[in-house]
This record gives sequence, C-alpha cells and structure tokens, in this order.
Amino acid sequence: MPRFFRQFLSPGPRSDRPAIPAGVWVLGAVSLLMDVSSELAHSLLPLFLAGMLGVPMLTIGLIEGVAEATALICKVFSGALSDWLGRRKPLVLLGYGLAALSKPLFPLAHSASTVLLARFVDRMGKGIRGAPRDALIAEITPPAIRGASFGLRQSMDTTGALLGPLLAIALMYLYRDDIRSVLWWSLLPAGLAVFAIVFWVREPIASGVRVSRPLALSHAALRRFPAAFWGVVLLGAVFTLARFSEAFLVLRGSQLGLPLAWAPLSMAAMSASYALSAYPLGWLSDHVRRGHLLQLSLSILILADLALGLASGVPLLLLGALLWGLHLGCSQGLLSALVADHVPTGLEGSAFGLFNLFAGAATLLASAVAGGVWQWLGAEATFYGGAGFAVLALLLSAGLGKNLDAGCD
Repeated sequence: MPRFFRQFLSPGPRSDRPAIPAGVWVLGAVSLLMDVSSELAHSLLPLFLAGMLGVPMLTIGLIEGVAEATALICKVFSGALSDWLGRRKPLVLLGYGLAALSKPLFPLAHSASTVLLARFVDRMGKGIRGAPRDALIAEITPPAIRGASFGLRQSMDTTGALLGPLLAIALMYLYRDDIRSVLWWSLLPAGLAVFAIVFWVREPIASGVRVSRPLALSHAALRRFPAAFWGVVLLGAVFTLARFSEAFLVLRGSQLGLPLAWAPLSMAAMSASYALSAYPLGWLSDHVRRGHLLQLSLSILILADLALGLASGVPLLLLGALLWGLHLGCSQGLLSALVADHVPTGLEGSAFGLFNLFAGAATLLASAVAGGVWQWLGAEATFYGGAGFAVLALLLSAGLGKNLDAGCD
C-alpha cells in the first residue's frame, strides 16, 4: 500500500504531527448535538411552510436567506467581541443557548412570521457562537493539523446533520406525519448541547492579544489583514452564491414525488456524504495544495447542480444530494483553515467574522434569487443557475491560485 494511504489509514497520529486537541473533540460533540436538533426541524420546515401554512416559494427562499444571512453576519460582531474580551466560551454558550430557546417556536408556529422569528433567533445564536468557536479551534490547534481539526469538527457537526433528518423520518412514521409533534423532539439534543458547553468546554487562559477597540474593527485593525485573506473572503462569498439553502433539496424531493415522511431523505443523503468526507478531505488539505481541493469541490458542485436540475426521479435526486454533500466536505473546513492561515495574531475572531459577513450577504442574495427563479422559471432553472455561479467561482479560484496556498505548505 502506498505510504500516503498508510499514513491516512493509521489509527494513531503521525509521529511528526501532534494529536488533535481534546477541545476540538468536545466542540465537535456539541456541534453534533445541536445539528441533530436543528436538522430534525429544518428538514421538515420547508414542507411545513409550503404544505401546512401555504407559504409561496419566494417567501420560503427569503426566510431561508434571512435566517442564514443572520447567522453569518452576526459572526463579524461576535468574533470581534471575543477578540476584545480575550474569551470565547461565554459567547459560544450564549449562541448555543439562543438556538436551544428558539426550538419551541417551530411546533407552536401558525404563520410564516413565527417561523421567520424562530429561524432568526436560531440563526442569530449560530452567528454568535460560530466565529468565537472557530477562533477557539484556531487557537488550540497547532498549524500543522488545522485542516484536520476543522475537518473533524465539521465532520462531527455534519454527522448530527445526518442523524437529524433520519430521526425526523422515523418520528414522522411514529407520529403518522404529524409534523408539529415531531418538531417538539428538537428540544432534547439542543438542551444536551448547552449542558456539554457549560461543563466540558475549556479555553486557554489567554486567548491571544486583546485589541484595544470595542469591536476590533477599526481601520488600523483592518489594515493588518493581508491581501491573501481578502482573497479568501471574496472566494467564500462567490462559493456561497453558487450554493443556496439546502431547503431547496427537500423541496426538490417533494416535487419529484417523495412521500411526506421520506422528504428529509435528500438532506440525509447530503449530510452522510458531507460527514464522511469532511475529516479525510480536511486531513488531505494539510498535505496538498488547498487551492486544488477548492477547485475540485466546485467541479463536484457543478455536477451536483446538473444532476438535481436533470432529475426526474429519486436516483438522480440522491446522486445530486450526495455530490452536494461531497462538495461541502471538500470546501467548508478547508475555507476555515485558509482563513486561519492568513489571520493576524489576536484577530482570529474578527477574521472569521469578516469572512462570514460577506458570505452572509451572499447567502441572502442566493436564497432569495433561488426562490424567485423556482417560483417563476421552475426548479430546473434554479439548479442550472447554481451551476453557472459555481463555474464563476471555479474561474475565480483558479485566478487566485498560489495566493490561496501561501503559508499552507
């Protein structure tokens, strides 16, 4: 067996590389629990909105766009605040706590506005916790294994995203398609995630250099970010334009005739592919040029969108969902590692926040456009348009080239 594969399959860490810190495993477990909760609910919400509440597709797209953009935009402020405080855990706890508190609003909702409020609070919590959590991982992880650490947390997070839809399918059978009763089950894993943060998440005594401005976003602070960092920010935004909300996968499955109880299957397929690929591809990014992996991920996304656009039944739907998940596994932890590679010391939270600010704006635009295109031009045009944006992102990543890999070797 070639040496590369022997190293990858080895049960222990390489002798010249440190082991993944325990804190990364704990944060990964917290992410897993919260994603079980969130994806149990989110895999059913598009059907709840469209079927039970009669909400138009454009409105669903706007709800998803606002919700996801809220999460990403909030990260810029929470990340900068965590830099100024020199502490990450309080904001991580606040973010996960808000997400847990939002869960009862879903089964109690009787209008689109209530669902929007619940999604807003849920994603606000995600935004508050996201950048401090990623900054904490960057602080406690040696540079040589950043790709593996971010990939591991993402893989555990996405394992939860797989278990959530599968649990939703089982509960839909148990409760005979009573969506409201199923949604109540999202409270349990959310509560366990908050419990785990309180008792098991630890942070270094000193979390980097405190920046002496309220939100560490002054002109002087922004000038400390190198051009390569802004290139990663731009690329991340274009990636997001090419990949709108996963809610459209659920709606595509319903449109193609999946029974109500099986509607979360496309999300489960996507999450399985994502969970299985995130860690090994994150590990791989520590050994090869990261720019090449990003280009591979975009090629996979193009194939996923084409499969979903061409789908006339379940086989192509599942193929598209699996490819979509593989794209996420190849790109999301990798983009986080690239941010960490180019961040100035003491501004880790601000760096992840800025990255997600631009991605948040792109998310709002992408999901709103996808909902409008679906409503007026059909589902096929939505996914073909996503493939077009993925081609644009592929050209951009090829243009940035060596700048992405600076500092990664």
